Amino acid sequence: MQSIKNTILKEDLAKIFADFTEKEKLRDSTIFITGCAGFLGYYFLCFFIYYSGKLGIKKIIGVDNFLVGENKWVEDLERKSSGRFVFHHFDVVTNQLKDIPNVKDANYIIHMASVASPVYYRKFPMETLDANIVGLRKLLEFYKHQNIDGLLMFSSSEIYGEPIPEQIPTPEEYRGNVATIGPRACYDEAKRFSETLCYLFSKVYNMSVTLVRPFNNYGPGMNINDGRVPADFARAVVENRDITIYSDGSPTRTFCYISDAIVGYLKTLVYKSFDVFNIGIDRPEISILELARIYKEQGKKIIGYSGKINFSPPPEKDYMIHNPNRRCPVIDKARKNLGYAPKIDVATGVGRFIQYLSRGI
Repeated sequence: MQSIKNTILKEDLAKIFADFTEKEKLRDSTIFITGCAGFLGYYFLCFFIYYSGKLGIKKIIGVDNFLVGENKWVEDLERKSSGRFVFHHFDVVTNQLKDIPNVKDANYIIHMASVASPVYYRKFPMETLDANIVGLRKLLEFYKHQNIDGLLMFSSSEIYGEPIPEQIPTPEEYRGNVATIGPRACYDEAKRFSETLCYLFSKVYNMSVTLVRPFNNYGPGMNINDGRVPADFARAVVENRDITIYSDGSPTRTFCYISDAIVGYLKTLVYKSFDVFNIGIDRPEISILELARIYKEQGKKIIGYSGKINFSPPPEKDYMIHNPNRRCPVIDKARKNLGYAPKIDVATGVGRFIQYLSRGI
């Protein structure tokens, strides 16, 4: 792969390489990634391609159906990969895995084929449901006798719903408080059922399947039209528009910078045992208003941002329905079993995100 021009991305990939201490487990591997054209897929692909020589990776196969829009960078990465990365326009629900060349050779699989933004999964509820249930079932059936080294399935912190106060911060053992009917149910309940599918296949077929529940990842690679709060705020800053909050600003979250999150996912990928891990950062838990202030301050310092923070009614009437008021993980199990140790604070991460956008990809 040619040299990476954006220094923020280059520094992030170097940090991931340094912190991912299980590198040898990827040697001579073929990696298959579904939903590779999304936010997390961007960092996975950049990392695997840029460090493929040092990691000893033989091949990366990626698929995506571009449901929420085509990303030109996928084609660009394929061209720069010197044949290491091959992309296929593919729908995990309607197309057949056997038709993808060399996909049976994959020994590590990363399943991310799902709409993740509430803006889009409310727009595509059936597609969201099917990717997480039908698509995943087809994937598990295809690889159940392939003797793979690891299949990493991306679940979500949304499977917890609105945790009761006693379960915040939220551990993996919490069973959730989720609405089965409503605008978020297509995503939340599909992810819950996908976890059951993975559990059953791991037990019945002795598959090496591991689950991750991401908590509010953000940073470079995130589409600023994504519709999630970190993307909305970033777009406002780089366009020098006012930051708009579609609530009273009081809901709280922890926000995990992308390079910290990717290290956790890589460690989970090579874990080789069935388990589920919260991947995020456990402090500080801040309000959406506090996050907006951080974007405003970092934007002013880095690119001279001059906008204000405004409050407005949501653009859709059901925008806030079943939106959890607090979201904060317990990551003790990931720390103990994976050696996962996120370090980047929100102000630093937001600053890096703005610098990345201001310098061009």
